[in-house]
Amino acid sequence: MKSLHIGYEPRLDNVEIGAAADFFRLNGVFEYVDMLNWPVQFPYKPSCRFKIARSAQSLIIYFNVVENNIRALCDHDQDSVEEDSCVALFLKIPGEKNYFSFEFNCIGVCRAAERESKEAHVRFLSTLRLDSIKRISTLGNSAFTEKNGNFGWNLTVEIPFSVIDIAFNDLPKTLLANFYKCGDGTITPHYLSWSHILADQPDFHQPGSFGVLTL
Repeated sequence: MKSLHIGYEPRLDNVEIGAAADFFRLNGVFEYVDMLNWPVQFPYKPSCRFKIARSAQSLIIYFNVVENNIRALCDHDQDSVEEDSCVALFLKIPGEKNYFSFEFNCIGVCRAAERESKEAHVRFLSTLRLDSIKRISTLGNSAFTEKNGNFGWNLTVEIPFSVIDIAFNDLPKTLLANFYKCGDGTITPHYLSWSHILADQPDFHQPGSFGVLTL
């Protein structure tokens, strides 16, 4: 099981998301979303890495991706962004039955839910909660059809602890999590993870495969 320490960074307190992106460009160490869990069916492996830190009230993640095709058809939150060029973070509070799924396409459109499993007891987050998740992408925020070539992009997202029902002044010692890169509807579908997934077919909804984030 993978583990990662999430340090508190006071320079991220009360900053705009663009300033947070600038901070990560100059600071921090990359972790890699490079587990090719289903290499026979889906051998394509784009480059995906991330940096993560916490402010007093939020988790902030900086994704860096290089891939052959980019697609961003979805332009409304809760659209099926996993069909686009997509990165994701799933989070679970230890001891809780449910977990949270946060999926973002390359222009920052978010699909997020609290769920017991992929299909069971799924409760999509409200517009109010989604609006509190800040995002900024180097590709802007306008939708586009798939483009072929060689593309690099960065996406920075800020998820307040309150969105996952945690009080910022009473944080748990750990969270369980996995990070992902996918593109279900792209020309070359792919499914990468940070922590190895034990499943016969592509399925990111495997809390038993989550790694440990120490806060």
